[in-house]
Amino acid sequence: MDVRQPIATNGGDWLTKFGELWKKQLTQINESFGSSVQEVRMPPEYPTDVPIIYVQKESIIDVLKFLKEQPGFEYGFLADITATDEEIDPRFEVVYNLFSHQHKCRIRLKVRVSEGEEVPTATSIWLGANWAEREVFDMYGVKFKGHPDLRRILMDSRWVGHPLRKDYPLRGYQLFTDSEPVDPTLLE
Repeated sequence: MDVRQPIATNGGDWLTKFGELWKKQLTQINESFGSSVQEVRMPPEYPTDVPIIYVQKESIIDVLKFLKEQPGFEYGFLADITATDEEIDPRFEVVYNLFSHQHKCRIRLKVRVSEGEEVPTATSIWLGANWAEREVFDMYGVKFKGHPDLRRILMDSRWVGHPLRKDYPLRGYQLFTDSEPVDPTLLE
């Protein structure tokens, strides 16, 4: 099977439906952000269903705000923030999946981050980024600069390490015989 074959989706072939719109949008993004755009991967040249735009971490907030507010884009819904551990340098890719209710299409942004580097928080654009960024921090250890409450969200606060990193031991069990202590400031 050729991975570049169009994939049937519940909305039909996305490349046929949105290809021209994506090309127009990518032209505008390149004109507006130039060297901040490191790489663009388009279907079907790359095995992906939507365009992937690699952005320098210093410019990610400006690009996200542009995609949300600029006429012709209107990617007003932050569907997800996640990450991948690439095991090379830069080690992590922080992934932003956006959806435009106006155009009924998706686009994906990625930021490459080395171990110990911080990514600016997107909570100033989408309040919902709060929880997703906390999950990325909890599972991968990627920190978000300016985040209002960057603490674990899934794992016990006493947990050591980040379970979705590829170097995390497969059987890295950590057992706690008592419940997690309650932070008294959260009860106020």
